[in-house]
Amino acid sequence: MKIEQELLKSFTMGKLQLPNRIVMAPMTRSRAENEHNSPTEDLHAVYYSQRASAGLIITEGSQISKEAVGYINTAGIHSKEQVAGWKKVTERVHQKRGRIYIQLWHVGRISHPDFHNGNLPLAPSALNPQASVYTPEGQKETVKPKAMTKEDITRTVADFVSAAKNAVEAGFDGVEIHASNGYLLHQFFNGTSNKRTDEYGGSDENKSRILFEIIDGIKSVMPENQIGVRLNPSLHGIFGMTMDEETIPTFDYIINRLGKDYDLAYLHLSEPFNDVSDISFAETEIAKRYRPMYKGTLMINAGFDQAKGNAVIERGEADLVAYGKPYVSNPDLVERFENNSELSEWDESTFYTTGKKGYTDYSRADASQEA
Repeated sequence: MKIEQELLKSFTMGKLQLPNRIVMAPMTRSRAENEHNSPTEDLHAVYYSQRASAGLIITEGSQISKEAVGYINTAGIHSKEQVAGWKKVTERVHQKRGRIYIQLWHVGRISHPDFHNGNLPLAPSALNPQASVYTPEGQKETVKPKAMTKEDITRTVADFVSAAKNAVEAGFDGVEIHASNGYLLHQFFNGTSNKRTDEYGGSDENKSRILFEIIDGIKSVMPENQIGVRLNPSLHGIFGMTMDEETIPTFDYIINRLGKDYDLAYLHLSEPFNDVSDISFAETEIAKRYRPMYKGTLMINAGFDQAKGNAVIERGEADLVAYGKPYVSNPDLVERFENNSELSEWDESTFYTTGKKGYTDYSRADASQEA
């Protein structure tokens, strides 16, 4: 007799009824190798529809504008060609009775002039993250970005709203705002990357102002309960981001306000990506810290396997668990968890390459199901 698993219980999220609590996490895969950086029917539509049994799919980060790009061959959501491409994806996922959100993305300073006709990438402040990025001309070091003017910020907020409107047109069930992992919005939150002295810097309210302007803007094109937000409070030493004593208090402010003032689809939090136990002002247990603060739907990710996923839900510290790499090589992750089957190993050398290899060619535990 099979033991009932927390991960396999249904869950109501906004207007969606999720058949399970297993989420496919957003993962950059760099397969939009075409003139328009559009998703394609033979790659993206196949890849996501193969994984449609997930309670929810969150797509790879999709740039909201040309200014937002920082990686090669990533699929955007700002042109008519991209909307048409994503529509093929959502149609295929919905045909398999799946549910899919798109992650709206602006990388900020984690970019390079090679992506912007020689122009500098945008950021809250002109501080080089001292990171490395892969450009159309190969691997290069980041540069000192352009500190955004208020006009740049206003335009960027409008780009997020326009991208959300495009997502509705493309048939997505909702959007996730990428405010995490050292990218643009995260750069605003952190005092080590945001040295502004205007209304977008200094206090917790000011550093997070752009996020709430984006949410309020997107509310004009879709219901609040179709908007998710992703945060990574204890990111340190990755993607050019470092923490300071103000970092966790700033995230406390943001998360308290999200819970008090908004009816979001979910809050998506990441546990630390690396060991931060020796940093006195870092938080090593993100779900445990923020569950008491946030009473809405809480999603957690980073480093979870089947047992840990069931346990975090059973402890009441999260409602949903997002899986990244296991979903690369196990399109039938839900079924494998259901049957307690062994997981297939992923091939890391194909994470960011082009074509089907390592993308749509992973088989199911029961290969006959794929046919």
